[in-house]
Amino acid sequence: MYDLIVIGAGPGGYVCAIRAAQLGLKVGCVEARETLGGTCLNVGCIPSKALLHGTHMLHEAHENFEKMGLMGAHVEVDWERMQGYKSETVTGNTKGIEFLFKKNKIDWIKGWATIEAPGRVKVGDTVHETKNIVIATGSVPQGLRGVEVDNDGGVIVDSTGALALPRIPKSMVVIGAGVIGLELGSVYARLGAEVTVVEYLDVITPGIDGEVQKQFQKILVKQGLKFVLGAAVKSAELQDGGAKVTYALKKDDSEQAIEAEVVLVATGRRPHVEGLGLEALGVTLTDRGFVQIDDHWATSVQGVYAIGDAVPGPMLAHKAEDEGMAVAEVIAGKHGHVNYGVIPGVIYTTPEVATVGLTEEAAREAGHKIRIGKFPFMGNARAKAQFLGEGFVKLIADADTDRILGCHIIGPSAGDLIHEVCVAMEFGASAEDLALTCHAHPTVSEAVREAALACGDGAIHA
Repeated sequence: MYDLIVIGAGPGGYVCAIRAAQLGLKVGCVEARETLGGTCLNVGCIPSKALLHGTHMLHEAHENFEKMGLMGAHVEVDWERMQGYKSETVTGNTKGIEFLFKKNKIDWIKGWATIEAPGRVKVGDTVHETKNIVIATGSVPQGLRGVEVDNDGGVIVDSTGALALPRIPKSMVVIGAGVIGLELGSVYARLGAEVTVVEYLDVITPGIDGEVQKQFQKILVKQGLKFVLGAAVKSAELQDGGAKVTYALKKDDSEQAIEAEVVLVATGRRPHVEGLGLEALGVTLTDRGFVQIDDHWATSVQGVYAIGDAVPGPMLAHKAEDEGMAVAEVIAGKHGHVNYGVIPGVIYTTPEVATVGLTEEAAREAGHKIRIGKFPFMGNARAKAQFLGEGFVKLIADADTDRILGCHIIGPSAGDLIHEVCVAMEFGASAEDLALTCHAHPTVSEAVREAALACGDGAIHA
Protein backbone atom coordinates (compact mmCIF):
# COMPACT_ATOMS: atom_id res chain seq x y z
CA MET A 1 0.00 0.00 0.00
CA TYR A 2 1.35 3.38 -1.06
CA ASP A 3 0.60 6.67 0.63
CA LEU A 4 0.76 8.31 -2.80
CA ILE A 5 0.97 7.28 -6.42
CA VAL A 6 1.87 10.03 -8.87
CA ILE A 7 0.89 9.43 -12.49
CA GLY A 8 3.49 11.10 -14.71
CA ALA A 9 7.16 11.87 -14.10
CA GLY A 10 7.45 15.29 -15.72
CA PRO A 11 8.44 18.42 -13.77
CA GLY A 12 5.19 18.42 -11.79
CA GLY A 13 5.09 14.68 -11.19
CA TYR A 14 8.69 13.98 -10.22
CA VAL A 15 8.88 17.06 -7.99
CA CYS A 16 5.64 16.00 -6.29
CA ALA A 17 7.00 12.49 -5.74
CA ILE A 18 10.30 13.74 -4.31
CA ARG A 19 8.67 16.26 -1.97
CA ALA A 20 6.17 13.65 -0.73
CA ALA A 21 9.00 11.18 -0.07
CA GLN A 22 10.94 13.87 1.80
CA LEU A 23 7.86 14.35 3.97
CA GLY A 24 7.89 10.68 4.94
CA LEU A 25 5.31 9.22 2.54
CA LYS A 26 5.70 5.92 0.70
CA VAL A 27 5.58 6.97 -2.95
CA GLY A 28 5.27 5.32 -6.34
CA CYS A 29 5.46 7.18 -9.65
CA VAL A 30 4.00 5.77 -12.86
CA GLU A 31 5.84 6.65 -16.07
CA ALA A 32 5.62 4.85 -19.42
CA ARG A 33 8.60 6.56 -21.07
CA GLU A 34 11.93 4.80 -20.98
CA THR A 35 13.33 7.86 -19.22
CA LEU A 36 12.03 10.14 -16.48
CA GLY A 37 11.47 13.87 -16.81
CA GLY A 38 8.41 13.97 -19.04
CA THR A 39 8.05 16.15 -22.11
CA CYS A 40 10.15 18.96 -20.60
CA LEU A 41 13.37 17.03 -20.14
CA ASN A 42 12.97 14.62 -23.07
CA VAL A 43 11.37 16.50 -25.98
CA GLY A 44 10.66 20.00 -24.72
CA CYS A 45 12.37 22.59 -22.54
CA ILE A 46 15.79 21.00 -22.17
CA PRO A 47 16.55 19.83 -25.74
CA SER A 48 15.18 23.06 -27.22
CA LYS A 49 17.39 25.12 -24.91
CA ALA A 50 20.40 23.08 -25.98
CA LEU A 51 19.70 23.95 -29.62
CA LEU A 52 18.99 27.57 -28.73
CA HIS A 53 22.34 27.80 -26.94
CA GLY A 54 24.26 26.04 -29.71
CA THR A 55 22.84 28.24 -32.46
CA HIS A 56 23.38 31.38 -30.38
CA MET A 57 27.06 30.44 -30.13
CA LEU A 58 27.05 30.01 -33.92
CA HIS A 59 25.59 33.50 -34.29
CA GLU A 60 28.24 34.93 -31.96
CA ALA A 61 31.01 33.24 -33.94
CA HIS A 62 29.71 34.56 -37.26
CA GLU A 63 28.63 38.04 -36.20
CA ASN A 64 30.63 39.16 -33.17
CA PHE A 65 33.88 37.24 -32.81
CA GLU A 66 35.82 39.40 -35.26
CA LYS A 67 34.50 42.54 -33.57
CA MET A 68 36.21 41.32 -30.40
CA GLY A 69 39.43 40.40 -32.18
CA LEU A 70 38.72 36.66 -32.20
CA MET A 71 39.98 35.61 -35.60
CA GLY A 72 39.91 32.20 -37.23
CA ALA A 73 38.28 29.94 -39.74
CA HIS A 74 34.56 30.36 -40.43
CA VAL A 75 32.60 28.13 -38.04
CA GLU A 76 30.44 25.53 -39.74
CA VAL A 77 27.61 23.35 -38.43
CA ASP A 78 27.89 19.60 -38.02
CA TRP A 79 24.19 18.85 -37.56
CA GLU A 80 24.77 15.29 -36.44
CA ARG A 81 27.15 16.38 -33.69
CA MET A 82 24.81 19.19 -32.62
CA GLN A 83 22.05 16.60 -32.29
CA GLY A 84 24.46 14.47 -30.27
CA TYR A 85 25.15 17.41 -27.93
CA LYS A 86 21.40 17.86 -27.50
CA SER A 87 20.92 14.17 -26.70
CA GLU A 88 23.77 14.14 -24.17
CA THR A 89 22.19 17.12 -22.45
CA VAL A 90 18.87 15.28 -22.22
CA THR A 91 20.45 12.05 -20.95
CA GLY A 92 22.39 13.84 -18.23
CA ASN A 93 19.23 15.44 -16.89
CA THR A 94 16.96 12.38 -17.09
CA LYS A 95 19.58 10.19 -15.39
CA GLY A 96 19.72 12.81 -12.67
CA ILE A 97 16.00 12.37 -11.96
CA GLU A 98 16.49 8.59 -11.85
CA PHE A 99 19.21 9.08 -9.23
CA LEU A 100 16.92 11.31 -7.16
CA PHE A 101 14.18 8.64 -7.25
CA LYS A 102 16.60 6.05 -5.89
CA LYS A 103 17.96 8.48 -3.29
CA ASN A 104 14.45 9.20 -2.01
CA LYS A 105 13.28 5.56 -2.24
CA ILE A 106 10.57 6.29 -4.82
CA ASP A 107 9.31 3.30 -6.81
CA TRP A 108 9.30 3.87 -10.56
CA ILE A 109 6.26 1.93 -11.79
CA LYS A 110 6.86 1.52 -15.52
CA GLY A 111 3.89 1.54 -17.86
CA TRP A 112 0.58 3.29 -18.62
CA ALA A 113 -1.81 3.93 -15.75
CA THR A 114 -5.57 3.58 -15.45
CA ILE A 115 -7.37 4.67 -12.29
CA GLU A 116 -9.80 1.80 -11.66
CA ALA A 117 -11.28 3.35 -8.53
CA PRO A 118 -10.21 5.74 -5.77
CA GLY A 119 -7.06 4.25 -4.31
CA ARG A 120 -6.54 1.72 -7.16
CA VAL A 121 -4.13 2.36 -10.02
CA LYS A 122 -3.73 -0.34 -12.66
CA VAL A 123 -0.45 -0.53 -14.59
CA GLY A 124 -0.22 -3.44 -17.00
CA ASP A 125 -1.78 -6.44 -15.23
CA THR A 126 -0.97 -5.16 -11.74
CA VAL A 127 -3.26 -3.10 -9.53
CA HIS A 128 -1.45 -0.91 -7.01
CA GLU A 129 -3.29 0.31 -3.93
CA THR A 130 -2.70 3.79 -2.58
CA LYS A 131 -4.25 6.29 -0.20
CA ASN A 132 -3.86 9.20 -2.62
CA ILE A 133 -3.38 9.73 -6.37
CA VAL A 134 -1.93 12.76 -8.15
CA ILE A 135 -2.57 13.14 -11.89
CA ALA A 136 0.48 14.82 -13.44
CA THR A 137 0.21 13.57 -17.01
CA GLY A 138 1.15 16.86 -18.69
CA SER A 139 0.18 17.90 -22.19
CA VAL A 140 0.68 17.03 -25.85
CA PRO A 141 0.90 19.22 -28.98
CA GLN A 142 -2.44 20.64 -30.11
CA GLY A 143 -3.32 19.61 -33.63
CA LEU A 144 -4.76 21.84 -36.33
CA ARG A 145 -7.66 20.93 -38.59
CA GLY A 146 -6.50 20.36 -42.16
CA VAL A 147 -2.90 19.68 -41.13
CA GLU A 148 -1.66 16.14 -40.54
CA VAL A 149 1.54 15.90 -38.51
CA ASP A 150 4.01 13.12 -39.31
CA ASN A 151 7.18 13.51 -37.28
CA ASP A 152 8.75 10.41 -38.81
CA GLY A 153 8.35 11.92 -42.27
CA GLY A 154 10.25 15.05 -41.20
CA VAL A 155 8.23 17.46 -43.36
CA ILE A 156 5.07 18.42 -41.44
CA VAL A 157 6.12 18.17 -37.81
CA ASP A 158 5.20 19.36 -34.33
CA SER A 159 7.68 20.55 -31.70
CA THR A 160 8.89 17.00 -31.01
CA GLY A 161 9.70 16.39 -34.66
CA ALA A 162 11.30 19.82 -35.06
CA LEU A 163 13.90 18.94 -32.42
CA ALA A 164 15.16 15.99 -34.45
CA LEU A 165 14.92 16.88 -38.13
CA PRO A 166 17.16 14.66 -40.30
CA ARG A 167 18.75 17.73 -41.86
CA ILE A 168 18.73 21.52 -41.64
CA PRO A 169 16.01 22.74 -44.00
CA LYS A 170 16.54 25.62 -46.40
CA SER A 171 13.06 26.92 -45.64
CA MET A 172 10.50 26.51 -42.87
CA VAL A 173 6.95 27.66 -42.22
CA VAL A 174 6.03 27.93 -38.55
CA ILE A 175 2.29 27.86 -37.85
CA GLY A 176 1.80 29.79 -34.62
CA ALA A 177 3.69 32.77 -33.17
CA GLY A 178 3.72 31.58 -29.57
CA VAL A 179 6.69 30.65 -27.41
CA ILE A 180 7.43 27.26 -29.00
CA GLY A 181 7.12 28.48 -32.58
CA LEU A 182 9.37 31.51 -32.07
CA GLU A 183 12.03 29.62 -30.11
CA LEU A 184 12.35 26.84 -32.66
CA GLY A 185 11.90 29.25 -35.56
CA SER A 186 14.84 31.31 -34.29
CA VAL A 187 16.95 28.13 -33.99
CA TYR A 188 16.50 27.27 -37.65
CA ALA A 189 16.80 30.88 -38.80
CA ARG A 190 20.27 31.00 -37.19
CA LEU A 191 21.10 27.72 -38.91
CA GLY A 192 20.38 29.36 -42.26
CA ALA A 193 16.76 28.46 -42.96
CA GLU A 194 14.36 31.02 -44.40
CA VAL A 195 11.66 31.07 -41.70
CA THR A 196 8.14 32.42 -42.15
CA VAL A 197 5.76 32.51 -39.18
CA VAL A 198 2.04 32.36 -39.92
CA GLU A 199 -0.19 33.46 -37.02
CA TYR A 200 -3.97 33.64 -36.72
CA LEU A 201 -3.92 36.66 -34.41
CA ASP A 202 -2.71 40.12 -35.35
CA VAL A 203 0.11 40.02 -32.79
CA ILE A 204 2.84 37.61 -31.78
CA THR A 205 3.14 36.01 -28.31
CA PRO A 206 -0.45 36.75 -27.25
CA GLY A 207 -0.90 37.73 -23.63
CA ILE A 208 2.39 39.53 -23.03
CA ASP A 209 2.83 43.28 -22.69
CA GLY A 210 1.93 45.08 -25.94
CA GLU A 211 5.06 47.24 -25.99
CA VAL A 212 7.22 44.15 -25.59
CA GLN A 213 5.31 42.38 -28.38
CA LYS A 214 6.10 45.16 -30.86
CA GLN A 215 9.77 45.42 -29.93
CA PHE A 216 10.17 41.63 -29.97
CA GLN A 217 8.71 41.33 -33.46
CA LYS A 218 10.98 44.11 -34.76
CA ILE A 219 14.06 42.35 -33.39
CA LEU A 220 13.03 38.96 -34.83
CA VAL A 221 12.45 40.56 -38.24
CA LYS A 222 15.97 42.02 -38.08
CA GLN A 223 17.19 38.47 -37.38
CA GLY A 224 15.58 37.27 -40.60
CA LEU A 225 12.21 35.88 -39.53
CA LYS A 226 9.21 36.85 -41.66
CA PHE A 227 5.68 37.20 -40.27
CA VAL A 228 2.24 36.76 -41.77
CA LEU A 229 -0.23 37.86 -39.11
CA GLY A 230 -4.02 37.69 -39.13
CA ALA A 231 -3.92 34.52 -41.21
CA ALA A 232 -6.07 31.42 -40.77
CA VAL A 233 -4.30 28.27 -41.97
CA LYS A 234 -6.59 26.07 -44.06
CA SER A 235 -4.29 23.19 -44.96
CA ALA A 236 -0.76 21.89 -45.28
CA GLU A 237 -0.13 19.42 -48.07
CA LEU A 238 2.92 17.35 -48.90
CA GLN A 239 4.56 17.92 -52.26
CA ASP A 240 7.89 17.18 -53.89
CA GLY A 241 10.67 18.68 -51.77
CA GLY A 242 8.46 19.79 -48.89
CA ALA A 243 4.94 21.06 -48.29
CA LYS A 244 2.54 23.83 -49.24
CA VAL A 245 0.65 25.79 -46.59
CA THR A 246 -2.60 27.46 -47.62
CA TYR A 247 -4.06 30.24 -45.49
CA ALA A 248 -6.69 32.97 -45.67
CA LEU A 249 -5.98 36.55 -44.62
CA LYS A 250 -8.64 37.67 -42.17
CA LYS A 251 -8.61 41.28 -43.38
CA ASP A 252 -9.98 40.43 -46.84
CA ASP A 253 -10.49 36.64 -46.78
CA SER A 254 -8.05 36.29 -49.69
CA GLU A 255 -6.46 32.85 -50.00
CA GLN A 256 -2.66 32.66 -50.12
CA ALA A 257 -0.10 29.87 -50.22
CA ILE A 258 3.52 29.44 -49.19
CA GLU A 259 5.90 26.54 -49.79
CA ALA A 260 8.71 25.27 -47.57
CA GLU A 261 10.86 22.21 -46.98
CA VAL A 262 9.51 21.85 -43.44
CA VAL A 263 6.29 22.96 -41.74
CA LEU A 264 6.30 23.25 -37.95
CA VAL A 265 2.85 23.14 -36.33
CA ALA A 266 3.20 25.14 -33.11
CA THR A 267 -0.40 25.97 -32.30
CA GLY A 268 -0.24 25.25 -28.58
CA ARG A 269 -0.76 22.21 -26.37
CA ARG A 270 -3.69 20.39 -24.78
CA PRO A 271 -3.99 18.35 -21.57
CA HIS A 272 -3.02 14.68 -21.89
CA VAL A 273 -5.58 12.76 -19.83
CA GLU A 274 -6.79 10.12 -22.29
CA GLY A 275 -6.69 6.53 -21.08
CA LEU A 276 -6.77 7.34 -17.37
CA GLY A 277 -10.41 6.32 -17.01
CA LEU A 278 -11.44 9.69 -15.61
CA GLU A 279 -14.95 9.68 -17.08
CA ALA A 280 -15.81 6.29 -15.57
CA LEU A 281 -14.23 7.39 -12.30
CA GLY A 282 -16.40 10.50 -12.17
CA VAL A 283 -13.64 13.10 -12.34
CA THR A 284 -15.03 16.39 -13.63
CA LEU A 285 -13.31 17.98 -16.65
CA THR A 286 -13.61 21.55 -17.91
CA ASP A 287 -15.10 22.29 -21.32
CA ARG A 288 -11.54 22.49 -22.67
CA GLY A 289 -10.59 19.05 -21.36
CA PHE A 290 -8.61 20.09 -18.28
CA VAL A 291 -9.10 18.32 -14.94
CA GLN A 292 -11.23 20.53 -12.72
CA ILE A 293 -9.66 21.13 -9.29
CA ASP A 294 -10.36 23.15 -6.16
CA ASP A 295 -7.98 25.49 -4.32
CA HIS A 296 -6.12 22.49 -2.88
CA TRP A 297 -5.64 20.69 -6.24
CA ALA A 298 -8.32 18.13 -5.35
CA THR A 299 -10.57 16.77 -8.09
CA SER A 300 -14.26 15.90 -7.71
CA VAL A 301 -13.25 12.40 -6.54
CA GLN A 302 -12.00 11.93 -2.97
CA GLY A 303 -8.27 11.18 -2.77
CA VAL A 304 -7.56 12.11 -6.40
CA TYR A 305 -5.61 15.31 -7.12
CA ALA A 306 -4.26 16.91 -10.32
CA ILE A 307 -1.52 19.41 -11.18
CA GLY A 308 0.51 20.92 -14.02
CA ASP A 309 -0.56 21.01 -17.64
CA ALA A 310 -3.45 18.64 -16.87
CA VAL A 311 -5.23 21.45 -14.97
CA PRO A 312 -6.21 25.02 -15.93
CA GLY A 313 -3.54 27.73 -15.88
CA PRO A 314 -0.34 28.52 -17.75
CA MET A 315 1.41 25.47 -19.19
CA LEU A 316 4.78 26.09 -17.56
CA ALA A 317 7.16 23.54 -16.06
CA HIS A 318 7.87 25.72 -13.03
CA LYS A 319 4.14 26.24 -12.37
CA ALA A 320 3.79 22.44 -12.37
CA GLU A 321 6.77 22.12 -10.00
CA ASP A 322 5.23 24.60 -7.55
CA GLU A 323 1.93 22.73 -7.65
CA GLY A 324 3.74 19.42 -7.22
CA MET A 325 5.42 20.58 -4.02
CA ALA A 326 2.23 22.21 -2.75
CA VAL A 327 -0.05 19.20 -3.29
CA ALA A 328 2.51 16.88 -1.68
CA GLU A 329 2.45 19.09 1.39
CA VAL A 330 -1.36 19.10 1.43
CA ILE A 331 -1.44 15.29 1.24
CA ALA A 332 1.14 15.11 4.04
CA GLY A 333 -1.11 17.24 6.26
CA LYS A 334 0.76 20.49 5.81
CA HIS A 335 -0.23 23.77 4.14
CA GLY A 336 0.67 23.89 0.44
CA HIS A 337 0.56 27.22 -1.34
CA VAL A 338 1.16 28.60 -4.85
CA ASN A 339 1.09 32.34 -5.56
CA TYR A 340 -0.33 32.33 -9.07
CA GLY A 341 0.14 36.10 -9.32
CA VAL A 342 3.92 35.73 -9.25
CA ILE A 343 4.72 33.04 -11.81
CA PRO A 344 7.27 34.25 -14.37
CA GLY A 345 7.15 33.41 -18.05
CA VAL A 346 10.24 33.32 -20.26
CA ILE A 347 10.86 33.06 -24.01
CA TYR A 348 14.42 31.78 -24.55
CA THR A 349 15.21 33.47 -27.84
CA THR A 350 18.03 35.99 -28.16
CA PRO A 351 17.19 38.42 -26.73
CA GLU A 352 15.19 36.66 -24.05
CA VAL A 353 11.74 37.88 -23.05
CA ALA A 354 10.59 37.56 -19.43
CA THR A 355 7.43 38.69 -17.73
CA VAL A 356 5.76 38.50 -14.33
CA GLY A 357 2.61 40.01 -12.87
CA LEU A 358 0.29 42.42 -14.67
CA THR A 359 0.94 43.85 -18.10
CA GLU A 360 0.31 47.56 -18.62
CA GLU A 361 -2.94 46.72 -20.41
CA ALA A 362 -4.14 44.36 -17.66
CA ALA A 363 -3.23 46.80 -14.90
CA ARG A 364 -5.23 49.60 -16.51
CA GLU A 365 -8.14 47.27 -17.24
CA ALA A 366 -8.17 46.23 -13.56
CA GLY A 367 -8.58 49.89 -12.61
CA HIS A 368 -5.11 50.50 -11.24
CA LYS A 369 -3.64 53.97 -11.40
CA ILE A 370 -0.10 53.09 -12.45
CA ARG A 371 3.37 54.51 -12.81
CA ILE A 372 5.73 52.98 -15.38
CA GLY A 373 9.50 52.93 -15.18
CA LYS A 374 11.44 51.97 -18.32
CA PHE A 375 15.13 51.62 -18.98
CA PRO A 376 16.78 50.62 -22.28
CA PHE A 377 19.66 48.13 -22.34
CA MET A 378 21.52 50.56 -24.61
CA GLY A 379 22.10 52.52 -21.40
CA ASN A 380 23.68 49.51 -19.70
CA ALA A 381 27.44 49.21 -20.08
CA ARG A 382 27.62 45.44 -19.65
CA ALA A 383 24.90 44.78 -22.21
CA LYS A 384 26.57 47.02 -24.80
CA ALA A 385 29.94 45.31 -24.23
CA GLN A 386 28.27 42.01 -25.10
CA PHE A 387 26.50 43.37 -28.24
CA LEU A 388 23.18 42.87 -26.42
CA GLY A 389 21.92 46.43 -26.15
CA GLU A 390 18.51 45.83 -27.75
CA GLY A 391 15.44 45.82 -25.55
CA PHE A 392 14.42 47.30 -22.21
CA VAL A 393 13.15 46.71 -18.68
CA LYS A 394 9.61 47.89 -17.98
CA LEU A 395 8.44 48.05 -14.36
CA ILE A 396 4.81 48.71 -13.47
CA ALA A 397 3.96 50.08 -10.02
CA ASP A 398 0.79 51.27 -8.33
CA ALA A 399 0.80 55.07 -8.48
CA ASP A 400 -0.61 55.45 -4.97
CA THR A 401 1.26 52.76 -3.01
CA ASP A 402 4.33 52.27 -5.28
CA ARG A 403 3.82 48.52 -4.90
CA ILE A 404 5.21 46.55 -7.85
CA LEU A 405 2.42 45.11 -10.00
CA GLY A 406 4.46 43.61 -12.82
CA CYS A 407 7.68 43.61 -14.79
CA HIS A 408 8.43 42.94 -18.45
CA ILE A 409 11.94 42.52 -19.81
CA ILE A 410 13.25 42.02 -23.31
CA GLY A 411 17.01 41.81 -23.36
CA PRO A 412 20.08 39.86 -22.18
CA SER A 413 19.50 37.32 -19.39
CA ALA A 414 15.89 38.44 -19.03
CA GLY A 415 14.92 35.00 -17.72
CA ASP A 416 17.37 35.42 -14.84
CA LEU A 417 16.78 39.12 -14.19
CA ILE A 418 13.04 38.65 -13.70
CA HIS A 419 13.53 36.72 -10.48
CA GLU A 420 14.65 39.61 -8.32
CA VAL A 421 11.34 41.22 -9.24
CA CYS A 422 9.52 37.98 -8.38
CA VAL A 423 11.13 37.95 -4.93
CA ALA A 424 10.28 41.63 -4.48
CA MET A 425 6.63 40.99 -5.42
CA GLU A 426 6.43 38.01 -3.02
CA PHE A 427 7.38 40.37 -0.20
CA GLY A 428 5.03 43.13 -1.39
CA ALA A 429 7.96 45.43 -2.22
CA SER A 430 7.70 48.87 -3.75
CA ALA A 431 9.56 50.15 -6.78
CA GLU A 432 11.50 52.35 -4.35
CA ASP A 433 12.68 49.22 -2.49
CA LEU A 434 14.27 47.97 -5.70
CA ALA A 435 15.64 51.41 -6.52
CA LEU A 436 17.36 51.65 -3.11
CA THR A 437 18.95 48.19 -3.39
CA CYS A 438 22.60 48.33 -4.43
CA HIS A 439 23.33 46.41 -7.63
CA ALA A 440 26.86 45.35 -8.61
CA HIS A 441 28.51 47.21 -11.48
CA PRO A 442 28.91 46.35 -14.27
CA THR A 443 26.01 43.90 -14.55
CA VAL A 444 22.93 43.75 -16.74
CA SER A 445 20.87 43.60 -13.52
CA GLU A 446 21.53 47.33 -13.09
CA ALA A 447 18.90 47.87 -15.79
CA VAL A 448 16.26 46.54 -13.38
CA ARG A 449 17.34 49.07 -10.73
CA GLU A 450 17.31 51.86 -13.31
CA ALA A 451 13.74 50.95 -14.30
CA ALA A 452 12.79 51.11 -10.62
CA LEU A 453 14.47 54.52 -10.34
CA ALA A 454 12.48 55.62 -13.39
CA CYS A 455 9.29 54.92 -11.40
CA GLY A 456 10.43 57.69 -9.05
CA ASP A 457 12.65 60.70 -9.69
CA GLY A 458 14.22 59.22 -12.81
CA ALA A 459 16.84 56.76 -14.02
CA ILE A 460 20.47 57.85 -13.75
CA HIS A 461 21.80 56.56 -17.09
CA ALA A 462 18.83 57.27 -19.35
